[in-house]
Amino acid sequence: MSFKVYIGGQLFDKADAKISVYDHGLLYGDGVFEGIRSYNGRVFRLKEHVDRLFDSARAIHLEIPLTRDETAKAVVSTLAANELTDAYIRLIVTRGAGTLGLDPRRTSNPQVIIITDHISLYPEEMYEKGLRIVTAGTARNHPAALNPRIKSLNYLNNILAKIEGANAGCVEALMLNHKGEVAECTGDNIFIVRRGELHTPSIDSGILEGITRDAVIDLARKEGIRVIERSMDRHDVYTAEECFLTGTAAEVIPVVECDGRPIGGGSPGPITKTLRKRFHALVTGES
Repeated sequence: MSFKVYIGGQLFDKADAKISVYDHGLLYGDGVFEGIRSYNGRVFRLKEHVDRLFDSARAIHLEIPLTRDETAKAVVSTLAANELTDAYIRLIVTRGAGTLGLDPRRTSNPQVIIITDHISLYPEEMYEKGLRIVTAGTARNHPAALNPRIKSLNYLNNILAKIEGANAGCVEALMLNHKGEVAECTGDNIFIVRRGELHTPSIDSGILEGITRDAVIDLARKEGIRVIERSMDRHDVYTAEECFLTGTAAEVIPVVECDGRPIGGGSPGPITKTLRKRFHALVTGES
């Protein structure tokens, strides 16, 4: 089946889904996006994703040509048009076509693009046995240069760190901030378990405030697990009892080794397993 792609209020066959080569989203990574999941035909935390999209757009002075409600309805209708129930959704807003110069005032017609497809980020074996990760030499963007809370189309910072991880034989890499503190991985937030408590880098550590991250924090607190958001360093990861990552595509996935050091017993721990189970129940509507 050839999926339909939403562009500017119309649906196009995948092969015919095109935007201008002069679009600043292509020329300069000038735009914002969200990665969203649907389960059993229900879009997970759509309002939160749309709100974050609009926050990111406002932060870069980008006017989205739809209201929040219209954007949410466009996501749902595109999903329905493709007859998808369990899917990955990429919601994109570009600056629009302009000149070869940087000036955004010379652009027009911002493009709202919605792509829906299947996704499987990691094989099931990795969820059962856990990931190995390494620390990347590429630091997270300095928040005074480009705030990491803006989910922009310019992901080169993350891609360079991803390449480092791949070169080390790992599917993910840990990124540090400009102060050498733990921030997040290239596409996921990070959590550790220490003395039965859940620790994760705080927002001021230079991270994206993940939708799945927030959901897992809520689930942990409902389980009676204390959650601490704070600055962390690699020593915290190396000496953790458990470690896992969260993200829209990744969901909840355990980490069992960092920089060649086994974490805990070298296998997924009980709190990680519990939160993964609770998250699955949440997104499938079983909780």
